[in-house]
Amino acid sequence: MPRSKSRVQIPSPAPDILNASPAQWRQPRREVTFSLYNEVLEKRVGLIQGVVRASRPLRLPVVLTKEEVTQVLRYIDGTPRLMTLLLYGGGLRLMECCRLRVKDIDFSRNQIVVRAGKGDKDRYTMLPAAMKNALLKQYQVVKHQHETDLKNGLGRVALPNALDHKYPNAGKEWAWQWVFPAPKHFTDRQTGEKRRHHLHESVIQRAVKEAVRKAGISKPASCHTLRHSFATHLLEDGYDIRTVQELLGHKDVSTTMIYTHVLNRGGRGVQSPADSLSLGSMD
Repeated sequence: MPRSKSRVQIPSPAPDILNASPAQWRQPRREVTFSLYNEVLEKRVGLIQGVVRASRPLRLPVVLTKEEVTQVLRYIDGTPRLMTLLLYGGGLRLMECCRLRVKDIDFSRNQIVVRAGKGDKDRYTMLPAAMKNALLKQYQVVKHQHETDLKNGLGRVALPNALDHKYPNAGKEWAWQWVFPAPKHFTDRQTGEKRRHHLHESVIQRAVKEAVRKAGISKPASCHTLRHSFATHLLEDGYDIRTVQELLGHKDVSTTMIYTHVLNRGGRGVQSPADSLSLGSMD
């Protein structure tokens, strides 16, 4: 039986978790406040004093120079190279690139429609003109693969938001096929039907990681670093921050402003007073 409702005292945190990260603090706080006291003990928690809510510290993004991006791309080939170029050339997140469908790329307007991105929001971003021919060749390969699958009684892909029930045959249509499909089929657990998934994100992650190592780049670069580099290089080239905000899909421009930290000259884009001193050679 639950105890009678009364005020309770929250014990002090153990010393060994005082240096825990903000993410490690948030979940225990929710569990203590809502699960234990409110639901199990049915006790009303009084004012908790001396506890500061953890906040996530600001971290500057890792950014590659244009020369470093070129070096990384030299060590990637095939489909991973094409996808890596899209990550950098369109500012896509990794899963946004993996989940691209045939209908999402508009070659006539040189743009890409990102469906259900972060925050379940749609947005437009640019299609690099230098990639059009390579993507058209990719479409030809995927279309031939899809036609072969259809002849073999396959060719279905998963659709978002239960569209499979509303449009039973849409999963086999060309427009809904993945731009970067997986090489093998998988069996759907619910229907038992064989389908083709998009290329797994780990393929691109491994390719980029290996390319960064071979290029001798000491920065902890990853796939998402290419998105950071996309935004920073656009600002360096003189594009306004509102345009970059829309291309990235940021809700608030303050999120985009973090990329102004490396505008060409380092620091905060200003010249150090030490550079104006007549000190001669420091070698």
